[in-house]
Amino acid sequence: MSAHTLPPEPLATRIAGTEENPPRLLTTAELRAAGRTPPCPFRLRLEGGGELIFLRSLRVLPGKRVVGEGVHDGERVLIKLFIAQASQRHWQREHDGIRALHDAGLPTPPLLAAGRLARDGHYLVTRFLDNARTLDTDEETLRHWLLPATRLVGRLHAGGLLQTDLHLRNFLRQGEQLFLIDGDGIQDGKDVGAARDNLALFLAQLPIGEEGRHGELIDAYRQVNPACALDTDALAVAVRNVRARRLRLYLRKCVRDCTQFKVEKSLTRFSAVVREEAERLAPILADPDAWMAKGTPLKTGNTSTVVRVELDGRLLAIKRYNIKNLGHAASRFWRPSRAWHSWCEGHRLHMLGIPAALPLALVEKRLGPLRGKAWLIMDHVQGPNLLQHWRANSAPEEAELRALQRTFRGLASARVSHGDLKASNLIWHQNEVALIDLDAMRQHASEAGFESAWRRDIQRFLENWPTNSVLRSSLACQPALSPRELGDSSKC
Repeated sequence: MSAHTLPPEPLATRIAGTEENPPRLLTTAELRAAGRTPPCPFRLRLEGGGELIFLRSLRVLPGKRVVGEGVHDGERVLIKLFIAQASQRHWQREHDGIRALHDAGLPTPPLLAAGRLARDGHYLVTRFLDNARTLDTDEETLRHWLLPATRLVGRLHAGGLLQTDLHLRNFLRQGEQLFLIDGDGIQDGKDVGAARDNLALFLAQLPIGEEGRHGELIDAYRQVNPACALDTDALAVAVRNVRARRLRLYLRKCVRDCTQFKVEKSLTRFSAVVREEAERLAPILADPDAWMAKGTPLKTGNTSTVVRVELDGRLLAIKRYNIKNLGHAASRFWRPSRAWHSWCEGHRLHMLGIPAALPLALVEKRLGPLRGKAWLIMDHVQGPNLLQHWRANSAPEEAELRALQRTFRGLASARVSHGDLKASNLIWHQNEVALIDLDAMRQHASEAGFESAWRRDIQRFLENWPTNSVLRSSLACQPALSPRELGDSSKC
C-alpha cells in the first residue's frame, strides 16, 4: 500500500479521540520487537522533548522502518520512523534525498520535521497528501499518467539526480498534480549512461503491452532533458535486461516470506499468500476443502477441480490439484506441484502486466520434502470465455481484436507460451482478454523453442472455430505479433 492511499477521515475527530484516551507510549526497542504489526495507535518521544502520535502503519520493514499516518503539531502528516539500532545512515540518506528533490524544484511533499527519537532511532515528517493515489491503481490510470511521469523522470535527470528505486508506487497523483516521493533512493547522477539505465528501470516496469509507446515516452523525456544524448538501441537492451532481472527477483520472492508475501512451512504443509490478503483469506487457508464443498463447481475432473466461492462479497476461484492414485502420487512427490507452477506463472504474468487470473494463495500438503494434494486460490475472472463470446459466423469487434492482440503481443514479447490455448481459457473481462488455467505455461530461454511452442498455441487457438468460418478467417488475418503471425495470413 502506498503511504498516501488512505480514505479521508476528519482529523479533528481522531485527534480528539487520542486526547481523551492517549495512545500507549512506546520505545523504539518495543517497536522493533513488534515486527510487522506495530500496536497502532502509539506515541513516541522525541529527543529534546515533544511527541509524535502514530495513528496507523502503511509500510513496515520489521525492525528497521515503519511508515504511516500520524499527527505532528496538530497536523495530519506522514511519519517515517527509522528504528534500527544503526539507523543514522538511512535516515540521513532519506533526509538528504528529500532536500535534493526540493532544491531541484521537483514536486515532492515538503519536509516538516526531522531528528532523533528519544534513546535511539530517527524520524522524518512530511506533508500528508490527501486522496493521493499511486500510478499502479489500474491500467487506464497508468496510460493517462505515463507521459507526465516520464517528463518528471526527465526533469529529475536534468537536475542531475537519479532515483535508484524508481517504481510506479513512488509516483503519487493528487488531483492533476504528480509528485515524486522516497528520498532514500535519490543520488547524484550526471552521467549519460547512468541516466539511460535509470530511465530503463522506469520503462521496464510498465506493462509489456505498453512497449509500443516507448518511442512516444522517449520523445517526452527528451523534451524536458534535451541535453541527454540517449542511444535508443542501448536503452532497449537495458530495458530488456532490467525487466528480466526484476522478474527473476520477484519470482524468488513469491515463494519466500517477505514484505509482499507471507510464507509458512511445516513438516506437513506449505502455504504462500499475498501478505495484504492473508488476514482476509485465513478462513479459506485453514480448510480449503470445506470452502470448496459449499462453492459452485466450475470444473470437475480426475486431476483438478475448480470451484467458485464468495468471501465477504468477493468472488474467488479455488483450484484443487488432485492425486488420482498411488502411481500418480509417486510421479508427483518429488516435483513442484502444478499449483506451485501456476502460482509462479500467474505472478509472472502479473509482473509483466498481461491480463490473467491473479493468484492470491497457494497451499500444499507435504510430508517433509514430498508433495501431495495442493490448492490455488485466485481472484475469479468474471466474464464469458471467447468460445462463448464470439460466434463463428461473425467477425469480432475491433476493440476486442485490439485487446486480443495486446494479450498475445505481451506473451510473444516475453517469450511465454500458454501450453493449452483453447478459447475457453481466454476470458473477456473488463475490456481485456485475460488468461486462465496456467498449468502448462512456460517462459522460453531460446527464440527457437518459443517459436515452436507459440505456433502450437496459435494453432490450438484457431482450432476452436470451423476452418471456413468468418471468425477464424478474421482472426487469421490479424497483423503480425512481434513479429510472429497470429495465423496463416496468406489466405487473407
